[in-house]
Amino acid sequence: METAIVFILFGAFLILLLLGAPISISLGVSAVAAFLYLGDNPIKLVQIAFTSVGSFPLMALPAFILAGALMEAAGVSKRLVTLAESFAGPMTGGISCATVIACMFFGAISGSGPATTAAVGMLMIPAMVNRGYDKGYASAITASSGGLGVVIPPSIPMVIFGISGMGIQAPAEAVAKFGSFQTVSIPKLFVAGFFPGLVISIALMIMNYFLCKKYGYKGLTDSWSFSAMGRAFRDGFWAILAPIVILGGIYTGMFTPTESAIIAIFYTLFVGLFIHKELKRKEIMRALETTTWLTGRVLLILFTATVFGRLLVENQIPAIVAEAMLSFTQNPYLIWAMIIFFLLFVGMFMETLATIMILTPVLLPIMYNLGIDPIHFGIVLVCCCEIGFQTPPLGENLFIASGIADVTIEEISIKAIPFSIVAVIAVFLIAYIPQISLWLPKLMGY
Repeated sequence: METAIVFILFGAFLILLLLGAPISISLGVSAVAAFLYLGDNPIKLVQIAFTSVGSFPLMALPAFILAGALMEAAGVSKRLVTLAESFAGPMTGGISCATVIACMFFGAISGSGPATTAAVGMLMIPAMVNRGYDKGYASAITASSGGLGVVIPPSIPMVIFGISGMGIQAPAEAVAKFGSFQTVSIPKLFVAGFFPGLVISIALMIMNYFLCKKYGYKGLTDSWSFSAMGRAFRDGFWAILAPIVILGGIYTGMFTPTESAIIAIFYTLFVGLFIHKELKRKEIMRALETTTWLTGRVLLILFTATVFGRLLVENQIPAIVAEAMLSFTQNPYLIWAMIIFFLLFVGMFMETLATIMILTPVLLPIMYNLGIDPIHFGIVLVCCCEIGFQTPPLGENLFIASGIADVTIEEISIKAIPFSIVAVIAVFLIAYIPQISLWLPKLMGY
């Protein structure tokens, strides 16, 4: 029975994907086929899908998307880029290094990889080209850094992982062997993502330094200007304050991630209308339109992926996969390596949110059996998805950067390979050294 369900679910899903069907349609049709095979009423699909969007944490998704769109329209991203440029100064490859820093800043308020790439890329790619950078390289560093938007908290994929992992309980054997496990806490995920995001950022900046030295890309200025830093800090004060308000409230327990997303919207409206005075009615309507389109797209995938995942769990597929993998080896380092390479491969072909929703029910039980903290696994999963934004054929960041710079995907992909390699090395460090993810949450009492 289980074998037949696996073939129906994944067989129909892969065939429809190869035929070019949207991922939401592929997931939905394969789930309906499985329901018909099992003799269940397909109306159950609608009931499960409806229940999947009734969770309070999920409200953070459209709120963070809207907050990110409004921040770009309000001039927040522009000021963050200027601040990043002032920090880069005379360093070799200074402006491309500033791109990485700007993506870190904007990632701390947007929660989205493509949004970060678009917001920073619109400003930084032309600036790099004007300073003699190759268009392909400028696009590659922007696309590679844009993925930091999902690792630096707050993060939309972390919200989705938290929702996907909340209903998955640790097996009795794992609890007996390793003790009770904490639930997948979204605020704890946000805290845990800070240092891994920093590790990946540093890896990208190191690779950028050596490549810029090779290509002869000089710094922005002859020396660091503290007056320029001061001006940029003064102009960008309200932009810097945004992540402090958003994350500070979550970390101190003043409000939940969902509530923080609503606060981010009102904060941005206040700054855009009364401080920067750049947010007009037309920009607000465009931000609402973008939010509606992106949220609808994500929720369609969420509907069908939740049903797909429920069928997997009800038919014990995750337990079978976990048992098969653990029978092959119980060495956590080998299992981490297999899972990371598997996730990197899947990330090349599948959208990030769908990857998380489909694979969390399958892989999280394996982590539980190995005694690995679900927060640690969630961070590694999100970091692997971050690399998926810059790897073809799906890589969304590549398409965004390609459109901005007017260069081919192939050219950007080749130039992005070194950044993908150092990002993979960083992910292995994060996986093999749990303290990178878990030290800060423990320090803060989570």
